[in-house]
Amino acid sequence: MNTIIKGKIYELANQIAEDGALELVNVDMLAMGKKTLLRVVVDKERGVTIGDCERTSRGLEALLDAEDLIKGTYLLEVSSPGLDRPLIKQKDFEKNRGKLARVITTEKIGNQTFLIGRIVDVGEDWIRLRLGKKEKSEDIFIPIDKISKARLEIEPR
Repeated sequence: MNTIIKGKIYELANQIAEDGALELVNVDMLAMGKKTLLRVVVDKERGVTIGDCERTSRGLEALLDAEDLIKGTYLLEVSSPGLDRPLIKQKDFEKNRGKLARVITTEKIGNQTFLIGRIVDVGEDWIRLRLGKKEKSEDIFIPIDKISKARLEIEPR
């Protein structure tokens, strides 16, 4: 998918999200045969309602149809990030300090590329994860640009 088109769609989705007092978390575009699946993830402090998703979907669909950015048919899916929400931007890590996260890196850090630990600190271009249990824990610094995928882990109660 053309990065310019994806950027324009992101801008439109962000505008609709902000109008609804929501935060745009992510926009994904996936080719599904002759159709395009457009996934939009929004969030807000007290949680996203079905009404929030419906309003965002209707508003974004109207703008997308007016702008005619996606050629052919598309399916628009608007949802909340869920309990195991993805961590994409520095701000996502900051908001989730103290929570357990699963991080996959593009290169080995501490001799591994798959880490599960608690987010203990966040800097301008790094995060610090605490791996292991209290008595046998170690902190590891991970440059944000070395993270290929990260999401919160659902913790048992």
